[in-house]
Amino acid sequence: MAIFNEEEQLRIRKAIEDAERNTSGQIRICIEKTCSEDPLDRAARYFHQLDMHKTRLRNGVLIYLATVDRKFAIIGDRGLNKLVPENFWDDVKEKMLSHFKYGELVEGIVVGLEIAGEHLQKFFPHQSDGKNELPDDIAFMDGK
Repeated sequence: MAIFNEEEQLRIRKAIEDAERNTSGQIRICIEKTCSEDPLDRAARYFHQLDMHKTRLRNGVLIYLATVDRKFAIIGDRGLNKLVPENFWDDVKEKMLSHFKYGELVEGIVVGLEIAGEHLQKFFPHQSDGKNELPDDIAFMDGK
């Protein structure tokens, strides 16, 4: 799936690594071209398919984008959702959308990663025995 070139993929991966550096939280980016359902429902399905619900502290975050259909969603696991303010994910989406509407997909994703990382650090600081529980690469999906 050629949505991002190699340099853009590396930039996103580095942003994930930077966001996770000071937290035990785990962040994934999930991309596909089309989404025939509610993007939040699709994100929830991929959240489980990518085993994000299996992190030790239930502090995973998935940023999901369907690029052709221009849909996206952010979903956090219950360990994080019980700690962030009520409209937190909507606020993050708005900041990302301010870049997406100008075609700046990578910049919007990086902004979302930075914000998620800051809040994960606040609620789930890095632990000396912590390990990276999930891959940092982009999950390119085919809609199945």
